[in-house]
Amino acid sequence: MSVGVIGILYGLGTLLLMFSGMPIAFALGGIAVIFMLIFMPGASLDTITLNVYEEMANITLLSIPLFILKGAAIGKSRAGADLYLAIHAWMHKIPGGLGIANVFASALFAAMSGSSPATCSAIGSAGIPEMRSRGYSPRFAAGIIAAGGTLGILLPPSIVMILFAVAAEQSLGRLFLAGIGPGILLVVLFSAYAAFRYKKEYQEALDIWKQGGEKSAYLDAMELTLYDKTRLLPRVIPFVTLLIGVMVVLYGGYATPSETAGLGGLLALFLIAVIYKVWRPSQLSPILASTLKESTMLMFIIGMSLLFSYVMSYLHISQSAAESIVVMSLSKWALLSVILLLVVVLGFFLPPVSIILMTAPIILPPLKAAGFDLIWFGVVMTIVMEMGLIHPPVGLNIFVIKNIAPDIPLRDIIWGVVPFVGLMVLAVLLICLFPGIATGLPDAVFGVSGK
Repeated sequence: MSVGVIGILYGLGTLLLMFSGMPIAFALGGIAVIFMLIFMPGASLDTITLNVYEEMANITLLSIPLFILKGAAIGKSRAGADLYLAIHAWMHKIPGGLGIANVFASALFAAMSGSSPATCSAIGSAGIPEMRSRGYSPRFAAGIIAAGGTLGILLPPSIVMILFAVAAEQSLGRLFLAGIGPGILLVVLFSAYAAFRYKKEYQEALDIWKQGGEKSAYLDAMELTLYDKTRLLPRVIPFVTLLIGVMVVLYGGYATPSETAGLGGLLALFLIAVIYKVWRPSQLSPILASTLKESTMLMFIIGMSLLFSYVMSYLHISQSAAESIVVMSLSKWALLSVILLLVVVLGFFLPPVSIILMTAPIILPPLKAAGFDLIWFGVVMTIVMEMGLIHPPVGLNIFVIKNIAPDIPLRDIIWGVVPFVGLMVLAVLLICLFPGIATGLPDAVFGVSGK
């Protein structure tokens, strides 16, 4: 049987198991074991444990559960709500300031947690009710939070970027820095749209009121004294300090990414103990249980994905697929477009973690041969995968929003995120036209050829 036929059967078998409702880790591991039984020597089954262990022994992967601990410590306390309230207080005078405050709060929380669903849940629980009480349409409010949550896999520390760095054998420090510029770009684009949409909805509410209709909460002025705003600052300063401290330790060369993750987790636990008095075993139990559950699930997916990739490589499926792409003789940018389209399609069904680990052996060699900077591509791919978090049918953030705001119809949530998907496409185009948005900061810190 030819490699091409085996590859097609491998892909179809994987999709069949996934569509059957089987958990992703079991689907990937199951199809890998089946093909090992059929197409590989019988002795290869004895090496499954060894292969998975060797791949997962990468020290960089140790940072994943530690960053998850840091995010859980913040997400399970009042930190997210307090962060949101403080930013809201200082931005409420700006047109669309409440929506922009949600974008900024999502960005800061994402930079501390590294998780998109956690960001969505923590900021959305406070942000969506507040926006709706101020007159924002449910569609607009849901779209802002769902899109803001996607920043969790772009801004450092990003679990997705950790996995890309491992799969592509690239510097994690450079990749983290490369995500900052595009992250800021998306924050600016999201904020600009929030201001534009606010003015449109405000004008509609004003026209209805002038015509004798009901007065919208949009038209109610919100007044906060300088004392009120200053009083809220202590709620955000410790967590901004935590964020800055972790970045200084990492990029100042004082600690490795794994050591930095451990430091961040311990500092987050210390802060919630001091500020929110979260130190009793009954209070820490949900944080540790959430960390253990999410880490176990994610690491199991990673382990099975690595076994899946090992079988692909052993059967020469990934090499043949990469060679087939090269043989197509596509131009540099046509190649990139085809690969990103593939990532978009996979995003309909798979989470970013699985997409990276499944596709890296196939798409990275042709991209490297075409002259693309893999650090730059990692950022672009991350933004494209962000779209998968907010587009159907599996847009995870959409269902997180539905869970925290069950009275908002799913249709409205989906239509609310559509403009933000368009803004992400615009961001990708801008980064393609001006690659320095992603590569400028790491090149400045590490040097153009530094690792």
